[in-house]
Parts: sequence; structure tokens; C-alpha cells
Amino acid sequence: QVQLVESGGGLVQAGGSLTLSCVASGRTFASYTMAWFRQAPGKEREFVAAVRWTGISTYSGDSVLGRFTISRDNGKNTVYLRMNSLKSEDTAVYYCAASPSDGPFSVRSIESERTYEYWGPGTQVTVSS
Repeated sequence: QVQLVESGGGLVQAGGSLTLSCVASGRTFASYTMAWFRQAPGKEREFVAAVRWTGISTYSGDSVLGRFTISRDNGKNTVYLRMNSLKSEDTAVYYCAASPSDGPFSVRSIESERTYEYWGPGTQVTVSS
């Protein structure tokens, strides 16, 4: 069993930056693939980014490519999402997710909610224009 808790959300101006953190419980964190998703009001949950256990293989959704960076610190059981050049359309609840599988993954599978077994409660990010 893995429990995830996100933090770092808040209100930021457009063009600003924010870093989200997700702390995971459980001794097997290092073997999990971790991801961030987001859900804006009235929209479906959207894949943001994912990182495999080594921290070397990362994936980003098209809407955040070049602006957001995912990373992890296995010693701290923590995954991060650094968000730069924030836009109003980035406003959403951001969720941390974990999959006990380390792949290999197709692009379709790593971006799918079904791949991830554990989810955090989410943290709100609001970008003001």
C-alpha cells in the first residue's frame, strides 16, 4: 500500500513559477513509476508528466512540454513538479499518482490514468492573469 500527499499548490501570477511536491509512504517507492495529472473545472483529468524509477526517463504532456519538469528523490520518497512560465490555463487541481510497474511503457499507457494504482488527494494551483 502506498499513500501519496501533495503540497506546494497555491495562487501565482501568470508567468510565474511554482514547485509541487508529493511525498509517498512505503518502502518500495524507488521501484514505482510516478506521475502528475491535473483536472480543471469541467474538464477531464489530463496527464502532465511522469518519471520512471531511475529518474532518468521522463515524459511530459504536450501542453506543458518545455515549461514543466518532473523529478524525483528516491532517498526522500518524493517526486517534484517544477512549473515555469505558468499560464491561466494551467489552473487545476494537480494529482500525484503511482504505478508499481516500471514499464516499459508505451506513450499511450504512461499517459493513461489506468496505469496508476495510487493517487493523492490533490493540490490546487491557481494562475491569475
